[in-house]
Amino acid sequence: MLLALCLAPLFAAAAPLPEAKPRVDVSPDAAAVTPAAVPRPAPEPPKGWSAKKASVPLKVSRNAVARDLFGKMDAPAPMRPLPIGSYAKGCLAGGKALAPDGPGWQVIRLSRNRNWGHPELIDYLEDLAADAPKLGWNGLMVGDMAQPRGGPMTSGHSSHQIGLDADIWLKEMPRRRLTVEERENVSAVSMLKMNSELKGADRGVDYGKWTDDHARLIRRAAQDKRVARIFVHPGIKQALCKFEKGNRAWLRKIRPWWGHHYHFHVRLSCPPGSAGCKNQNAPPPGDGCGSALAWWLSDEPWVPKKDAPPPKKKPPMRMASLPNACTQVLLAN
Repeated sequence: MLLALCLAPLFAAAAPLPEAKPRVDVSPDAAAVTPAAVPRPAPEPPKGWSAKKASVPLKVSRNAVARDLFGKMDAPAPMRPLPIGSYAKGCLAGGKALAPDGPGWQVIRLSRNRNWGHPELIDYLEDLAADAPKLGWNGLMVGDMAQPRGGPMTSGHSSHQIGLDADIWLKEMPRRRLTVEERENVSAVSMLKMNSELKGADRGVDYGKWTDDHARLIRRAAQDKRVARIFVHPGIKQALCKFEKGNRAWLRKIRPWWGHHYHFHVRLSCPPGSAGCKNQNAPPPGDGCGSALAWWLSDEPWVPKKDAPPPKKKPPMRMASLPNACTQVLLAN
């Protein structure tokens, strides 16, 4: 409690970084700026809680590389659950782990310790897993969610920072429980016909792999009111546009993005009462199956122009870029 009282007032974080190629202004992480609230510590740490107490210095430098600090934390901050900041510039207080095994899911790549999220995300995944068999899908293979205290990851993502994002593989859960070793080595399956970065490529799905079961699962995932967006490869968006013959309202949430051809990325809206959590602007009106999708399926977003300079490597995010409350999340013990 003393730590919370000593912290300075919080200020909103800067606009978040896009998750992938920065050639066009189509970032999935654009959000309105709102003040970040200080999370209130819980009276007692959760049972069994432990953290690498020596992994974060007593005073965190604002110039410190954020991913290095958040990536070293192996357990959640003992606070009430609260997503802080934006999807690509924030952290998570009071994170909850998705169990490695459930009645309708298995978590993949357990060594990454990225099966953490806000309790709202855990509830959502459990609900989706319960409905999957009704859709012809045996169960979910769940990939990256968030680190125990959220924040920038050591590799692979610029978002997934506030415990409201989850990757779900486009591969059905097997009918047996995979071993820990198998979960480290099992391969995902691309749904595409060919490499999208080739000039003139067919960027559609391979219907030898893609089925209506895939489409039904994503439709069910998107129809949940808690969902803000679902990111998929443009070829998968195209297949979903062709699939739906009835109410197309859910297609608005399906957003084309680079990658995402072997999994779909679910993003929830900020839960009610989460002061300091920054939602994105709503998707554009309509089903998104028209000219905007045609652009994504063209060469322009994929094939660099002949004289284009190589993309600049982005510097790692510093603690100064995150809401001040994220320092409290790091130091809580």
